[in-house]
Amino acid sequence: MAHETLMHKRPGTLLIACGALAREIAALKRANGWTTLDVRCLPAQLHNRPERIAPAVCAEIQANRAHYENMFVVYGDCGTRGELDAVLKEEGVERLPGAHCYEFLATPQVFAQLSEAEPGTFYLTDFLLRHYERLVVRPLGLDRHPELAGEYFRHYKKLVYLAQTDRAEAIAQARQIADSLGFCFEYRYTGYGELGERLHTLAWQA
Repeated sequence: MAHETLMHKRPGTLLIACGALAREIAALKRANGWTTLDVRCLPAQLHNRPERIAPAVCAEIQANRAHYENMFVVYGDCGTRGELDAVLKEEGVERLPGAHCYEFLATPQVFAQLSEAEPGTFYLTDFLLRHYERLVVRPLGLDRHPELAGEYFRHYKKLVYLAQTDRAEAIAQARQIADSLGFCFEYRYTGYGELGERLHTLAWQA
């Protein structure tokens, strides 16, 4: 029976990923022709309830255990306070290192430098920039009460746009957000950082 189960497992690696990285992973797969990586994306909205991330990832691992020889989790800790790592240790599955996507997209060294230079920094990625109205403005009520921005962001001084793609219109949009909040603006082209490097390794190991 064990031999039969093993024979039915798919080759390659299953990526269990945050939905906030779906477009980036798809772009990397398309650009590199990676056919050995399959992807299951969990809803990006889980970031609003980080206590649900570890159980959701665990359920996805267990649901696919019989179908894949290898799995990899494309999440940082993402506010789970170590719960995700505890689940992954028990399941024997690795994830990207770091606390969040800002860290592995910028690389830990660069993110540490940015954080040390200005702790009061608000970060945008391509995903957050695309969904800024839906994920920031409307949930915080800034569309109805823009004056609340001063309360929400009173300890912030700077906005850093960690860009995965180099687009003039996106830079202009990020700068406009910084100006609307009264923040200094910095643009950093990160590309895909450690996300791209790790997926490249996984694709060639599969």
